[in-house]
Amino acid sequence: MEIVLLCVGKTADKEDEEQLQHFQQRLSRYVNFQLLSLPTQKINKKNQIHFQRTKEEARLQSQIKPHDYVILLDERGKQFSSMTFAQELDKIQHLGCKRIVFIVGGPYGFSTGFKEQFPKHLALSKMTFSHQMIRLFFCEQLYRAYTILNNHPYHNE
Repeated sequence: MEIVLLCVGKTADKEDEEQLQHFQQRLSRYVNFQLLSLPTQKINKKNQIHFQRTKEEARLQSQIKPHDYVILLDERGKQFSSMTFAQELDKIQHLGCKRIVFIVGGPYGFSTGFKEQFPKHLALSKMTFSHQMIRLFFCEQLYRAYTILNNHPYHNE
């Protein structure tokens, strides 16, 4: 099983990057985890938001394999408790998927067409966070889910 967090844009803050590496190392005990960052499409007067989304989604699409189980991280997606997220992750893994790909879009999110193409959406909160923070929150929750599934005492009920 492989889990990929596919993101548009880079993490600029060195401390955030160190925290991400920390969780990547912890996750390696449980699953093959990979964080992939793709460049942001720069916007200017000539290329409007629609053009930017289209270019970013094409880059994202190029990283998705035919049999990947894709989940978009979207503030309007389904919310879970940590325990329920762990259970959902366990269910997905038992479907026989080789790769689960979670996607964090660019600054303008996903187009309607992209959301329809990948109908599974996960919200970490109803609040809006920076894309850099979402990466860290997601990695921590993914690690927490695996500790729950493996009866590790990291999560307290």
